[in-house]
Amino acid sequence: MTIANLPEVSGKLTENRPMDSLSWLKTGGPAEVLFQPAHMADLADFMRALPPEIPVLPIGVCSNLIIRDGGIRGVVIRLGREFNGFEQMTNGNIRVGASLLGAHAARKAADLGVDLAFLRTIPGSIGGAIKMNAGCYGDYLADVFISATCVTRAGDIVTLRADDMGFTYRHSNLPDDTVITQCVLRGPDGDPSEIHAKMENALKTRAKTQPVKDRSCGSTFRNPAGFSSTGKADDVHDLKAWKLIDEAGLRGARLGGAQMSEMHPNFMINAGGASAADLEELGEMVRARVRETHGIELEWEIRRVGEDG
Repeated sequence: MTIANLPEVSGKLTENRPMDSLSWLKTGGPAEVLFQPAHMADLADFMRALPPEIPVLPIGVCSNLIIRDGGIRGVVIRLGREFNGFEQMTNGNIRVGASLLGAHAARKAADLGVDLAFLRTIPGSIGGAIKMNAGCYGDYLADVFISATCVTRAGDIVTLRADDMGFTYRHSNLPDDTVITQCVLRGPDGDPSEIHAKMENALKTRAKTQPVKDRSCGSTFRNPAGFSSTGKADDVHDLKAWKLIDEAGLRGARLGGAQMSEMHPNFMINAGGASAADLEELGEMVRARVRETHGIELEWEIRRVGEDG
């Protein structure tokens, strides 16, 4: 596949684009083609004209993604500043572009007296947060989601409501080749100064328990049980992945340049020079050890995409 064989676009097409510089973990091989659309119509026209056998993968800032060393076949789609809008609608809802960072959306919403504070401590873009129903401290994207505008693999522009998303704990049913372009959120009203203070306290708490200065995608594995379909924790049956990993003796475990954090054993970090294979193999080693010691199958929270090196 070459750019010459692809539909014409108003945005930018780049062949064999190295992905390590776009990856949160600074690993990964090249994308066969990277597409940066100029606007939503450009994206829809491209998807409609693209031969159906060519795979498509939308990415954000890759804060929950391991890109394998062999790179990604097909077209990788990354939205830029044209998709990072933010505005308050007349009904009080917030319209947010999919490429806007969740932390920025939280700050802008707080200025308007809208509490989206939980997004402040979650790295990544709004589109990715919707895809994985991101959350922390008991609040989840599903709690504030009204709708999302998306472009399907067939090139159709559709509006999806909460019932269409199939939100569960750290998951939605959004197809992997559907691109979120913007969304509408509704958070609780509050005093701007109190919301900003709440976010600052959350950042301080996070810094005490998580390796915020290391290259990490956050939680490596989902908590294995004790969560309802809405993503809320069940205190009676709550199991924590970090505790299972710790009890298996893997706090600080290392493979090549990949390491399970000493501070938080469910955070996998690039401790220096890690390959994507190092990261994934360490994760599989952790899963195997927890299976042996606890009889529990940990599920990856970090997505892994692309070809082996």
